[in-house]
Amino acid sequence: MKKLILLSIGLLFIAGTACADKGDLAKIENYLNNINSLKAGFVQISSNGGSAEGKLYIAKPSKIRMEYTAPDDILVVGNGDYIIYNDKELDQVTNIDYKDIPATMILTQKIKFDGSNLKVVDFYKDSGQTSVTVETPKTPGVKPITLIFDNDPFRLKQWKVIDQQNIEVTISLYDIEQDAKLDAGLFKFDKKVGKSNSKTKRK
Repeated sequence: MKKLILLSIGLLFIAGTACADKGDLAKIENYLNNINSLKAGFVQISSNGGSAEGKLYIAKPSKIRMEYTAPDDILVVGNGDYIIYNDKELDQVTNIDYKDIPATMILTQKIKFDGSNLKVVDFYKDSGQTSVTVETPKTPGVKPITLIFDNDPFRLKQWKVIDQQNIEVTISLYDIEQDAKLDAGLFKFDKKVGKSNSKTKRK
């Protein structure tokens, strides 16, 4: 389960048939660059039958929090320096380097598909949604990621990843609140007590 949760922080890798023009890519860049914070519920489903749900919080730059609800009592917190994976049931804490997590792309203050830091390798668009697959050439060990957007209104709605065992993990967002005011404590973690400093209560 830990592997699938970490993979879920990365994003969808699917085949597309259309070619992106500069306008399409600029629209995606502008949307992502104009997000200062994001709050949403999420549902995670894997192709091997696993499922989980929880809450997602993002604050730029570089901060992320994913709270998994029981029975998957997992907390993932990115505080800007490293990403913390806390298995509360096992009372286990693991630190992960940002460069090993594909989703750190969407946490940066300025996203630019320049072909050097971020290279578009696949694109698909129809009347309902747009998806773009991006790789990071400077970190070849990190898999390509794909963001999926609703077209009307244009917003991030889903991500997926396929692991080495061909298990597909899908994260779908709902109740999205962009630029909501978030408690700074959401992105702090006290390793001594093994819990978040946030004072918010889980619903």
